[in-house]
Amino acid sequence: MKNDTAILIVDDEQSVRNSLQKWFVTEGFNVSTAKNADEAMAILRSQSIDLVLLDIKMPGMNGIEFNRWIRSQNPDIIVIMMTAFASVDTAVEALKDGAYDYVAKPIDPDDLTHIVRNALEKRSLATENTQLKQQIAALSMPEDIIGESPKIKHVLEMVAAVANTDATVMIRGESGTGKELVARAIHSNSARRYAPIISVNCGAVAESLLESELFGHEKGAFTGASARRKGKLERAHKGTVFFDEIGTIGTKMQVELLRVLESKRFTRVGGETPIDVDFRVISATNHDLEAAVAAGAFREDLYFRLNVFSITIPPLRDRAEDIEPLAKYFVTRIARSMSRPVKSISKEGIQMMLTYDWPGNIRELRNVIERAIVLCKGDTIEPPDLSFPFTFRSKQPAGDTLEEVEKAHMQRVLERCDWNISQAAKLLDIDRTTLYSKIKKFDLRQP
Repeated sequence: MKNDTAILIVDDEQSVRNSLQKWFVTEGFNVSTAKNADEAMAILRSQSIDLVLLDIKMPGMNGIEFNRWIRSQNPDIIVIMMTAFASVDTAVEALKDGAYDYVAKPIDPDDLTHIVRNALEKRSLATENTQLKQQIAALSMPEDIIGESPKIKHVLEMVAAVANTDATVMIRGESGTGKELVARAIHSNSARRYAPIISVNCGAVAESLLESELFGHEKGAFTGASARRKGKLERAHKGTVFFDEIGTIGTKMQVELLRVLESKRFTRVGGETPIDVDFRVISATNHDLEAAVAAGAFREDLYFRLNVFSITIPPLRDRAEDIEPLAKYFVTRIARSMSRPVKSISKEGIQMMLTYDWPGNIRELRNVIERAIVLCKGDTIEPPDLSFPFTFRSKQPAGDTLEEVEKAHMQRVLERCDWNISQAAKLLDIDRTTLYSKIKKFDLRQP
């Protein structure tokens, strides 16, 4: 059976070349031959060769020297040395220079075929592993963290700074801001990315069950424990544990968790054998942990253990310039998944979203877009398609006159853009000159 694998046989003895060529052609390989290094170089420069069977003793450049040349040109080519003058010294020298293996003449074709196939299989697995790592690396980029605002760019800078360290990270932010997404971005860009990230939703697991959830249990440890079960900490070995809503865990579990974080060792519920683990810790909370520590509801020593490197994700209402790119991203993604023809949002729809308070942050925005796609009768989302789960709340302060409303709105937009005039003008859909004129007219000032 023919395949695409190309073998080059380099030997100064014609009988060896002919016999090996006939054998490997029968085995289904594409085979070329050369009687010396010069001929072999010409073939390697003109053809794609996967594996070279190379005689050590040849006139001119010998096999040891030619192997070094091959390694310098293309280290991916597999080289198997052949010689009738077998010696430990030449074998060691060839292997040190990168040869895959070493066979002595007279050659057993079956044995040589076995070596060749093993070498090709090993290279194939290595190639697949490299490609898989590249795919994972490509997927690991935080492409779902959408935004153009200085605040979200700062978050991404913090992710990049801490990702490739092993520092413990605490992510702060309101519900729906994307804390788990940031945690996964940190893990996916770290040295631990080929091991799992295990999420523990501390707020969703009853205190009585959290111990078994984290540490696992032995068979018979309690009623219903019919078999041994690995806990999430054990499953996260060499990877990352993400403790979501860490501020909700009770005092007893805080003590247990602190002990494990300090020793990286625990025992399954009902077990006696300590288990050593190696994992990175990322936690997230929307609670005021400092207030909880002051009130005695959260251990101070655990707080300092978790709060080594802190990242705060701003609420959506504080980065209005990210609403439009986020909305367009969700339209594209959700419409495709639902097989709907919706392609865009009208300018009026965007303006309506810009004046909403977004108490549920990005999660709420995604839900609003999903409902709008279901309701939309054309390919563009219009204001009637947009409905909000909470009473519509404008960010604009109270004001009776149109001038008061305009002044308050401009002040809010400028603050959201950190007084970046270009960004604010773009968001307000006016030119910079007009914005400067309004700033002077309303006596707007940077806080």
